[in-house]
Formats: sequence, structure tokens, C-alpha cells
Amino acid sequence: MNTPAWMQLLAYLAILLLLAWPLARAMEAVMQGRFDLGRRVEAPLLRLAGVDAEREARWLSYAMGLLVFNGLGILVVYALQRLQAALPLNPQGMAAVSPESAFNTAVSFVTNTNWQGYGGESTMSNLTQMLALTVQNFLSAATGIVVAVALVRGFARHSAPAIGNVWVDLSRATLWILLPLSSVFALVLAGQGVIQNLKPYQDVQTVEAVTWQGPKLGTDGQPVKDDKGQPVLEDKSSPTQSVAMGPVASQLAIKMIGTNGGGFFNANSAHPYENPTAVTNFMQMLSILLIPVALCFVFGRMVGDQRQGWALLAAMTLVFVVAVVATTAAEQQANPALTALGVDAAGGNMEGKEVRFGINASALFATITTAASCGAVISMHDSYTPLGGMVPMVMMQLGEVIFGGVGSGLYGMLVFAILAVFIAGLMIGRTPEYLGKKIEAHEMKMVSIAILVTPLLVLLGTAVAVMAEPGRASIQDPGPHGFSEVLYALSSAANNNGSAFAGLSADTPFYNLLLAVAMWFGRFGVIVPVLAIAGSLAAKKRLAVTGGTLPTHGPLFVLLLIGTVLLVGLLNYVPALALGPVVEHLMLNAEVSHPS
Repeated sequence: MNTPAWMQLLAYLAILLLLAWPLARAMEAVMQGRFDLGRRVEAPLLRLAGVDAEREARWLSYAMGLLVFNGLGILVVYALQRLQAALPLNPQGMAAVSPESAFNTAVSFVTNTNWQGYGGESTMSNLTQMLALTVQNFLSAATGIVVAVALVRGFARHSAPAIGNVWVDLSRATLWILLPLSSVFALVLAGQGVIQNLKPYQDVQTVEAVTWQGPKLGTDGQPVKDDKGQPVLEDKSSPTQSVAMGPVASQLAIKMIGTNGGGFFNANSAHPYENPTAVTNFMQMLSILLIPVALCFVFGRMVGDQRQGWALLAAMTLVFVVAVVATTAAEQQANPALTALGVDAAGGNMEGKEVRFGINASALFATITTAASCGAVISMHDSYTPLGGMVPMVMMQLGEVIFGGVGSGLYGMLVFAILAVFIAGLMIGRTPEYLGKKIEAHEMKMVSIAILVTPLLVLLGTAVAVMAEPGRASIQDPGPHGFSEVLYALSSAANNNGSAFAGLSADTPFYNLLLAVAMWFGRFGVIVPVLAIAGSLAAKKRLAVTGGTLPTHGPLFVLLLIGTVLLVGLLNYVPALALGPVVEHLMLNAEVSHPS
């Protein structure tokens, strides 16, 4: 990794820390109910909705509220897509989205995954983009925040039967955290050149006529075919281009701050209307990890020991830095296949990357977006070197606990922290404790479910996809690279990331259904056991710290936590990774060393 890459990484981490520290103070005050103006505003709204703000719920009722709330979200998003042709704010006359694609998209945005098997600007009307997708970007992010806060309450409270009021928590996370941050960020982005309008698409004159080959159409408007049944191609050209318009800045802001990732445009954050300059690119990278980092400090403040938050943040940062270094170093290497052909590729692997961002920014962005549950991309991961593309895949497969998504990163890392103290307790023959709470059989059963659900979804889903004919038919590339495309897609869906490796034609009935199942159970198959842990911990008494208590705020615990994440989180995937990117890397170098 060269000097500019190190300077970029250090500047990024320093600015991120400076922004997250004051934000954490505000977030903790909001979620603890100490924001007086917010309480005065939200009180009449909650009464109007029939919610008793003072009544808290046990973990099961809290979980059921989230499931019902998000289930209704799926119905609304699905209906808006299916009815968009008859609804207003559709200047391009977009047709209704197909049932299987609409279902996949509804589950995707409700689960904070934002997997997109369609081109946004050619599929969704402005109304659908705003009322369905952007609204769910807020609500799915709020869901992650409230689950994390509920788990932290489980550690902070003692002998308490309840973990909070789900409707109050959702309202506060949306109104006083996500909405203000996104509003300010949207204005900043619009000022930097990100478009925000409701205009029809504009036909503009290009500097040069665009030429391409397309199917020749007969008098009936159907493609003409030759004797072999193949379409007859002819040269075509056009002096104009249709430029998509729409409310981009408002969706982009919450897409990043909420670690959602779904882009207004098919090119996502590589599109110049979503990401015009290096300045907007750096701001977008900061916005992705801003709340996840702040939540580490919120955790420390709520449990009354900031050192606990710093310990989690240190573990996340160390793994993150190693991942950035690995991705950047892999992409800065020349492709040996090109070098063998005499091509000067000394600048590194620029395939699939925007020239205006380059390798360093692209590698950092790829690591950030897969460390968080954010599917935003500025480069095609499918075009990365085998090892460079493996790192983003691994970041997702760790459970996205290295910073992670809004809320999901914190509660995912706390699950691993519970497992770490359990392992430490076994080694020294002492009942494991974390933050004064005994970790017993019930907690460990829920931890096991939360950790194992996503690997099961990823590996079983990948196996089904590569064995079934509809699954194999969508694979663009043969061999290990094609396997990596499928493995990446399932890893992205089950871990609620949403980024695509590219190269896999996933907008088919088979993949729309398979990925939707992975997204839903990948989200709530973790949330429900996490809330069960929160309820169990809140009801426990707090134990006094003794000489035999394992310190969970020092370097030793940080290393233990990292080891637990890597060993338990990653070992499940090692055989699958060996079949994909590892084999591809070995094959690439073998072909260069021993050409046929």
C-alpha cells in the first residue's frame, strides 16, 4: 500500500472519530429520553397513534412489534411498485414492476439490504423511489438502531422485566437521529452537484454520435433472425442521449447514513449525478460509518463505562485497517495475465474502476461498504483481482460486525463479545460474566442461533443455486469466478449488505425468491435471538466486580474478541472461499507461469 493510500486511510479514520464522538452524546440523550424538545413533539404524535409512551414491553412483545412493523412495510413497498403505472409522479410512464422483482425489492429495502436486481432509473417512478424506497431506508435503519439500544439496555439494567417501548424507540431514532442528519447531508450533496428535482428525463445532444450494433427489426417490429435462428445485427447511431432526472440527493443521503446502499441509478455511487467529485466520495464514505462508530460510544455511555465502547471500537478498527491494506495492496498489483501479454499494467488493476476515483479510493470504499451493511459501490467488485475481491466478501461473511450496519454492527459485535467471555470462562474454569451479568445456558443458545443463522443461509443458498439449473443459468463466468459470483450474492443477501459482485443475472424468479428468503431470515433470524438475550440480561442482577472478573476493556480482551470473530465468524466459509477466489488466484498465476 503506497503513501497516498495510507494518508487517505489515516485522514478518514481521524475525521470519522472527530464526527462520531459528539454525535454519540446526542444519540444517547435522544434514546434515553433526555431530549426535552423531542419528547414534547413526539408525545402528541404517539397519543394520536394510541401509544402509551410510558409503557415498556418485554422482549417478546418488542420483537413482535418489530416483525409486524416490518411485515407491513413489505406490503406497502410491494403495492407501490405494482401500482406505480397508475400513480402520480411518474413522468416517464414507468410500467408496474413484475411480481417477483417487486417482492424481492420490498424484502430487500425493509431488511436494510437494498439488493437491486433492476436498473433504478429505468424501473422505478419518482413516487416509488421516494415513498417506497427512501421511506424504508429510514425505517429499516431505525429498526437496527432500536435493536442495538434494546440490547445495551439489557446490559445496563438489572432485575428489570422490560427492555423499552418499540414505538417510542422507532420514533426517536427516525425523527431525531436519521431525519436531521439526512436532511443536512442532502443539502450538502445538492450543493456539491448531486441532482434533486422532479423533472422528466432530458434528451441532450452528445459531443459525438453514439454508435452500436442492435437487432434489425422487421416490418412487424420484431427482430429479424438468420437461418440459424440468431438475431441479425445492424449498425445504429444516435446524436442524443436521455439523461435521467429525479430526487437523488434526498435518497442518497439516507442511503449512506442508514447504511442502506440502494442507488437511484443502476450505476449506484459510481454515477456522476450521485457522486460527482472526490469530495462527495469522501463525504459518502464518512457518512456510511458515522452512526456505527458513534453507537460504540453510545454503548459505553449507557453502560457507564466508556472503556467498553473503546474496546469494541478498537477491535473493529484493527480488523478494518488490515482489510483495507489487503484490498488496496491486491488492487495495486499488476494483473499477471496482462503482464504476460506485454501490456504495461504497472499502475495496478484499474478494470471496473472510475478513473476519477482511482484504485486507492475504490479499494477503501469497497472495504467500507462491505464492513457496513451498505450496498453502495463506486467500482465493480467482479473486476477486482481474486484476492482483492475476496476481502469485501469476507467482510460480509464475518457478519458485518467490523463497524457493521446502523445498529446491526453493534449488536452483532456484542454477540461475539458474549461468546468471547464464555470461551474465556471455560478456559479458566469460571462462570463467564460480561458487564456484571452472568452468561448462562439460555444466552449461549441464543448467541449460537444468532451466529449460525447467516452461514447456514449463505452456504445452503449457494449450494442450491449451483446445483439448480435456473441458478447456474444466470452465472456469467465459468469456473471458480462464477462460483464467487453466486457466493458473493448469497453472502450479500443473508448479511443484509446489498452490494453485488456483478456478472450474475439475478433478476430472475429463482434468484428473486432465493435472495428474498435469505434477506428476511438473515435480518430477523438474528434480531429475534438478540432481543431474547436483551430480555434475559435485563432481568438478571448485576454482579460485583471481583479479582477473578475478566476485564473487558483492555488489550487482552480486544485480541480475544478479534480472535473469536475471525475463528468463529470466518471458519464456516473457508471451504467455500477455497473453491472460489483462492482457486481463481492460484489458477491465474499458474496459467501465467505455465501457459498452455
